[in-house]
Amino acid sequence: MKNTLLLLLLCSFGLGAQQGAAGQIDRSLPEFSFNRHELAGQLYFLASDYLQGRRTGSVGNEVAAEYIAAQLRAYGYDPINAADSSYFQEVPLRVVNAPERAELTIGGDTYRNGEELLVIRGPEAQASGQVVFANFGWVDPANDHNDYANLDVKGKIVITRPGIPGDQSQQAVFRGMEAKAAMAAEAGAAGIFELFTLPFPWGSFKSYLGGERMTMTEDGSQATIPYGFIRLPDATVASLQSAPGGLSGALSSTGMRIRDLGSRNVGGILRGSNPELADEYVLMTAHFDHVGVGSQGGGYYSAEDSIFNGARDNAFGTVSLLAAARAFAQHPPERSIVVLAVTGEEIGLLGSKYYAEHPLVPLEQTIFNFNTDGAGYNDTSAVAVIGMGRTGIDPQIEAAASAFGASVIANPAPEQGLFDRSDNVNFAVKGIPALTFSPGMTGFDDTIAKYYHQVSDNPETVDLDYLQRYCQIYTLAARLIANRPTAPFWEAGDKYESAGKERYGLRK
Repeated sequence: MKNTLLLLLLCSFGLGAQQGAAGQIDRSLPEFSFNRHELAGQLYFLASDYLQGRRTGSVGNEVAAEYIAAQLRAYGYDPINAADSSYFQEVPLRVVNAPERAELTIGGDTYRNGEELLVIRGPEAQASGQVVFANFGWVDPANDHNDYANLDVKGKIVITRPGIPGDQSQQAVFRGMEAKAAMAAEAGAAGIFELFTLPFPWGSFKSYLGGERMTMTEDGSQATIPYGFIRLPDATVASLQSAPGGLSGALSSTGMRIRDLGSRNVGGILRGSNPELADEYVLMTAHFDHVGVGSQGGGYYSAEDSIFNGARDNAFGTVSLLAAARAFAQHPPERSIVVLAVTGEEIGLLGSKYYAEHPLVPLEQTIFNFNTDGAGYNDTSAVAVIGMGRTGIDPQIEAAASAFGASVIANPAPEQGLFDRSDNVNFAVKGIPALTFSPGMTGFDDTIAKYYHQVSDNPETVDLDYLQRYCQIYTLAARLIANRPTAPFWEAGDKYESAGKERYGLRK
């Protein structure tokens, strides 16, 4: 009777015979027999020089996509794309380069693109007129805020504060980019530039946004007027703020240089073993792209080594995703599984963003996103979970780690805002409970920095025993989540709770 009561209690917390504390887990499950050498072989291939850093849109990235698809086919997964019976989802991208020439004149001073001016969006343009200050250049009717309400900017060049009213954080600056350009254009402006005040070097910012970059062809990022950032002397800013009619000026730009480029997400579907739960899906994700070669990588390189192989980031996670896929094919969990390797993470989470906007399995049936990604590891006795404490699956994570003698580091390096920097966030904003499962990391120290986005991130430097154990924990944790009697959901008060209620029809 006591044993029966204990089992009922475990089940009530989403823990069953295969998914309770480490002592109750069935150790005949496939993840307990992972072969380190097989995992190493996948890692060595995905992070090989042959794949040239797997940059989105490159041949190496396509080779990786084909390899992942071949594995899913061999495991017996159904193609994710019913429209063409393939394992691929085309992600339409465009490559954007800075204008050949652009400059802005304010009063008697001229600012040239690539120096104190950075044009990051917009067509060819010529304008001569006043330069005016428009506070944040923000329009929000719901909060009765309109910085253009009493300001005539027709045909004029607008300078604004960075970010949005009440939030000038880095995230707010990036979040407001597209909207601010559209708001200025709607008000009739000839161009708009935000003051650069972010707390990192202007040179790094220019390298990040001023070089070649990729966007999705449908994300609206092709502004209809020139848009960018500028560094101005304090005296010039003060003059703009105090001059009602603005200062005389002119703007010219040859326009952004744009070409279309495609890339692909890769995925497969495995039907769950429990007919009552099989119409619910756990979405497992990892990005398989990295940053490429030479100057594409954005870090130091030499003639001896110019390939950013990305063993830790994120061949490590891709191998984990494939390991889980194979284990589930051998012994399916109760809910259905979508395995999705996404492209374009390193250039703005674009592959996962596209899937979230164009899901191949309805998001209403997708009950959890279990993403695996990381900058590396500095603690091989643990795994790290970014989003711990937010979706109710902590017992499953802890049970899986315990089964393999590991501890769990909850939400490392909070100052880095990691939850919003990996693919999980694109599903979270849609209301889907999501988190990122990462190698053991206590913080961004020298051990992490030695390899993160460096040419030194090669497969021969990876601890293969730890890779095996990480794959085992990730797989078992996913299985326990997929076998829960109840679906995960956001904790009360989480910033994504309301989106979750909207997604799953939980609003009263």
